[in-house]
This record gives sequence, C-alpha cells and structure tokens, in this order.
Amino acid sequence: MEKLAIFDIDFTITKKETLMELYKFLIKEDKKNLKFLPRALFSGFMYGIGIYNEKKVKETFLKFIDGIKENDLKKIVKKYYNDRLINILYKDALDMIKKLKSEGYKVYLISASPEFYIKEFYAIKEVDKIIGTKFSFNEEGIFQRKMLGENCKGEEKVIRLMKYLRENNIIVDFKNSYMFSDSLSDSPLLDLVGNPYLINFKKENNKYKKLNWQ
Repeated sequence: MEKLAIFDIDFTITKKETLMELYKFLIKEDKKNLKFLPRALFSGFMYGIGIYNEKKVKETFLKFIDGIKENDLKKIVKKYYNDRLINILYKDALDMIKKLKSEGYKVYLISASPEFYIKEFYAIKEVDKIIGTKFSFNEEGIFQRKMLGENCKGEEKVIRLMKYLRENNIIVDFKNSYMFSDSLSDSPLLDLVGNPYLINFKKENNKYKKLNWQ
C-alpha cells in the first residue's frame, strides 16, 4: 500500500501562475507574441463576468502557440523550465517534496495547468507522477488548442487520480497521505487525505492546517 504526497503546482510549489509565465516568457523570446495580449485580456474579462468557463479561457488564451509542431513545443517548454520555472519554485516546497520522498512517500503533482509543460517538473527527481490538463495534437503532431476532457481542477483532480490508480493497480493509504494546495478549490483532494495543508492561505479557515512557504 502506497502513501502519497500530493502537491498542486500554481501558487503551491511555484510563486506565480505558470501559464501566464509561459506567455510572458514567449514575449521575451519574441516580441511578436505581444499581438496576443488583447486576446489574453479579453478571455480573462469574459471569465470574470461569467461568460467563459476555465476550459474556454484556456483554449482561447493558448492562441499564442496554436499550430506549433509538437517537437518545437517540447523545445520551448524545456527552455521555459530551465530559464524560468526553476526560478519561481518555493524552496520550502522543494524541501517538503524531498523530505516526504525520503520517508517513502510517492510524490504526485496534480494541477489544472497544461500537462504539455508541467511535465517538465519530472526534472525534479523525487517526482513520481504528474497529472494536468491535456490538450490535443493532430495526426501531423500540430498543437490544436483543444482541451481533451475536462479542466483538471476540483473534483476532476480526484477523478484523474483515481483513474490512474485503478489503471495501474495501485492501492493507497489515504489516511496517512498528504495534500498541499493554495486554494479551497482543491477541497476534494484535501478531503481525500489524512494530512491536508493550505499553503500561504490568507483567508479565515478552520478546516485545514496552514503552512507559509517561501
């Protein structure tokens, strides 16, 4: 029976929102990507007033990599990880990952962020499994900006996790497992484990323990 140490990514192990950081990184790489800024602002506005859901927002926002070849995207996200992502990781998060891994826990990162770039976190040798929001590539290996299935958030995270565990015949000791998140949207996962923690959470909360990471 395995014990899990589950971590959200954005604002949990990273100090910033990683999809927006990807866009900012690509602007720095090529100023022509600034032309997609109005679309990004528009999609955010439409989400704010309740017209777009998060799936629609992401599909709209990702226009800046629409039509890119899969192999070219792999090169971009690897450079993004090495040049940017590793610089916005909380040291305390990495310390916790290493600590729990040394104690025999399997380390899972489960995030609503796109899997095509968060899989770069496998560079952290303690990470055993990454689950994120999936996007499609066509038969020619071209990125299509179409989400496969649902946005990996809230209850969907539990659905994806359980599916993976079933498919791999993994039995988990959830009572002695951990979950770390910055948001109450992760309550379904937080409630699944015996050791749930909120990270850098400022609002009133009496249900979960809190940790402040830097």
